[in-house]
Amino acid sequence: MTVLFDLFGVLACHQSEEGKDRLVHVAGAPAPAFWEAYWARRPSYDRADVSASEYWHRVGEDLGVRFDGHRIAGLVEADIASWNAVDDTMVALVEELAASGRRIGLLSNIPEELALHYEEHHPWLRGFHVRAFSCRIGHVKPEPEAYRWCQDALRTEPERVLFVDDRQENVRGARETGMRAHLFTTADRLREDLARWDAAASA
Repeated sequence: MTVLFDLFGVLACHQSEEGKDRLVHVAGAPAPAFWEAYWARRPSYDRADVSASEYWHRVGEDLGVRFDGHRIAGLVEADIASWNAVDDTMVALVEELAASGRRIGLLSNIPEELALHYEEHHPWLRGFHVRAFSCRIGHVKPEPEAYRWCQDALRTEPERVLFVDDRQENVRGARETGMRAHLFTTADRLREDLARWDAAASA
């Protein structure tokens, strides 16, 4: 069984409250309006349809303000910092799976600036046979094309891929393309599911 992991919410942590507060401070905007614009504009940034500068300009337009180059640089830096924490238990599990010879892949909705940061600062990423970053494959979860891109890259039949994500809509999207899927809650529950799939496969 090949395991295809989500990144944020599974191997890495969602944005910290401190990081979110810093972003709002750098933007100089009310938090509710900022987050509405941040997430509404995010898919096009994650898909690399727009650059970081274009993304933040559009967020600013939604807020009725203009971010200059200096402010945008600060927002990019704060955005990266807010997503940087990882789950050490899950990283250890990934390294264990890689060392055992298990084929593993990564599928993440992530902009280029954050992808580059993770590649530079998190060497455990090298253990993945496929790293499908949305900014480089042109598709975001839960678009079917994102999962199919991974299936082709892994050269594995969909039913022999276990996709692991913490969001129900992404798990559902994987299943609709023929993959098996696990809604992530804890490392222990994932281990149990992996053992069950392996036992079924060898039966």
